[in-house]
Amino acid sequence: MQTSDHYELEKKLEYEFRSKPLLEQALRHSSFVNEQPDADLRDNERFEFLGDAVLNLIVGHILMERYPNLKEGDLSRIRANLVNESQLAIIARAIDLGAFIRLGKGEIQTQGSEKNSILAGAFEALIAAVYLDGGFKGVFKIIESIFIPHLDSVNSAIDSYDYKSRLQEWAQEEHGAMPYYKVVREEGPDHDKTFWISVTVFDVESEGYGKSKKMAEQDAARKALKILKKESQ
Repeated sequence: MQTSDHYELEKKLEYEFRSKPLLEQALRHSSFVNEQPDADLRDNERFEFLGDAVLNLIVGHILMERYPNLKEGDLSRIRANLVNESQLAIIARAIDLGAFIRLGKGEIQTQGSEKNSILAGAFEALIAAVYLDGGFKGVFKIIESIFIPHLDSVNSAIDSYDYKSRLQEWAQEEHGAMPYYKVVREEGPDHDKTFWISVTVFDVESEGYGKSKKMAEQDAARKALKILKKESQ
């Protein structure tokens, strides 16, 4: 159900707009504007464009500060995973943004307020509105508080990079080849399996285990890197 009571949304954002028209435009979908007789009424599409740029800048800034040793390509991939449509839609649902979006009759009938594309777009537009209303400092605080809980998944990605991807880079640079992973065995019922996987890099072989194949591969890569480090000393 849509509502025009913006107080609840501002409360969830912990931000009060000085200019309410900016907030209203951010929540105005094109399907709503197209049904209105007021030709001067603007939808949120231009705000989406600006909000996308603001999100990329600030999330990139946060990642640069938190992970000073990551390369540009890895930072770009992590940022893309944090600000993609499905992730932004999840964040929008967490603040019940769909209840505040102004939609046309057709979109209301097809439950547009639950569509990922509409939710993500409205969230980007909302970020743009905060930026225009409160400047860089105001929007930085909101984005940081929203995205910090999602950095756990980033840490997992970095852990993966530190082992499997590093082993792959070493193998390609030193020998122009790829590590070879093989499932050695798996034990336990389908809902609680443990996997053992071996990795071979030329004359080095190691075996790792974990509750998923990915975890077992990371463990095997970690052990292989440890062996290679000792051999290079």
